[in-house]
Amino acid sequence: MLTYGDPPWWSAVSGSLEGCFAVSIADKLSPAPREVRLAGVITALPGLALIVFAVLLLVNGQAGPENLLAEVVYYLVLAAGTVACAAGLVLGKTWARSPGVVVALILIGVGWYGAGPSGQPLWGVPLGLIGVAVIVLLFRRPARAWALGLREGETEEEAAERDGAAGRAARREREERDS
Repeated sequence: MLTYGDPPWWSAVSGSLEGCFAVSIADKLSPAPREVRLAGVITALPGLALIVFAVLLLVNGQAGPENLLAEVVYYLVLAAGTVACAAGLVLGKTWARSPGVVVALILIGVGWYGAGPSGQPLWGVPLGLIGVAVIVLLFRRPARAWALGLREGETEEEAAERDGAAGRAARREREERDS
């Protein structure tokens, strides 16, 4: 993966076009660290599963007609929120981190209930592990630094003093106003 300042692979061979492509496409799409993007992909899985579940529920139609539509809409709303959260994480939006943590905590709870009281460990354990994986990824140092807007060599307290994410938003507004 190319990063800032790395010459393109062909510059060693031809010596031309030095520095033309200094940023990877993934970094252009998402300024977030790899951990956050991976947490977003993992968070999308339950959202997609909810969509599949809603479609299967609609096709099977075992509930009464009035309850069936309400259940399908309920699961589709949950799926939309989960997928939106996942997309925000993949795209590197800092607002998506907190909802991502909430989705992961819900998955851990559902996984615990599935593995324990309901006696379905084949469903419960993987759901719980997915939730734990997202929590771990979103609380690793690079993800925390990204969420706080830490600069190289800066402590979390120093970032808080200059307002972290709020400071970045204010800077973007100033830059937009000046351009």
